[in-house]
Amino acid sequence: MRIAIPTDSPGGLQAQRSDHFGHCDIFTLVDIDEKQIIKDVTTIKNGDHEAGGCMVPVKILQDAGAEAIIVGGMGARPMRGFADAGITVYFADRNRLQTVQDVVNGLTTDSLPVMHADQVCKGSGNCHH
Repeated sequence: MRIAIPTDSPGGLQAQRSDHFGHCDIFTLVDIDEKQIIKDVTTIKNGDHEAGGCMVPVKILQDAGAEAIIVGGMGARPMRGFADAGITVYFADRNRLQTVQDVVNGLTTDSLPVMHADQVCKGSGNCHH
């Protein structure tokens, strides 16, 4: 499985997660095998958020072969975009899981829930995703 984590530069397993997936510097892509072992870690630059809004990361990650993304929040439009692209969205509490490695460990121990449509940011301006 290839998972994507919005990340602050320079990326990698020890990097801090980004607070906002649409505005993150890069995505750290982690390939995990069926035994939950990390096989590869790469990074991919995020696109210009203004050019296509929150749908830019959806296209970038779809093209990169991501099967899942792990976020601390998300709006309804990108949530639909990820669903349409076949990319599962997982939720990870930013206060509890702060690094990419923390997030990967959460996923491999089955402690991250799949995010559902009723959990999306409602656009009130106080969402931190």
